[in-house]
Amino acid sequence: MDRKRFEKQLAFILEADKEKNIYRQTHLSGNGRRENDAEHAWHMAMMIYLLKEYANDKFDVTKAMMMALIHDIVEIDAGDTYAYDTKGAETQKEREKCAADRIYGLLPDDQCNELRALFEEFEAGETAEARFVKTMDNLQPLLLNNSNNGADWREHNVSKSKVFARHRNSRLGSEDIWKYTEELINENVKKGNIKDE
Repeated sequence: MDRKRFEKQLAFILEADKEKNIYRQTHLSGNGRRENDAEHAWHMAMMIYLLKEYANDKFDVTKAMMMALIHDIVEIDAGDTYAYDTKGAETQKEREKCAADRIYGLLPDDQCNELRALFEEFEAGETAEARFVKTMDNLQPLLLNNSNNGADWREHNVSKSKVFARHRNSRLGSEDIWKYTEELINENVKKGNIKDE
């Protein structure tokens, strides 16, 4: 065993545990407490495996699941930026880049480069894996919001145009899931959970 390498890996593993303390705006199904980033990532990884048949393109499922598991680790430093927070979005990229430098930098160089590349690939959204992971990143909170009768959308007075803008790229990962997404958004507009313009 390379003890120095092992200690770097353990340092990252313990740092990643802090993701459990980053709470999102989305609540757990059934009007539970707010979910944390680790729960969100775990849920996405499960969804990627279970819903892979609906992807537009064939993709590496293991790679996509790992991408989901690490995509929000940067929020340990950068904090969660709510999907509809336009002010927070202005500084999000820079905050997340600094966080990625520090957090992935805890790992041995080869693993740092590997996970950092996965994070960058997710951010770019150009590969089949990244497109499907982004679709799951959008679908997961949508499902939770719907299960809570739109409580999170109503709390933040979110408009139909903002929800559609947020989800418009989901079709790049899955046309089938995009169609379902459209139906769910329109249903919630009719129910008054999402503000119509």
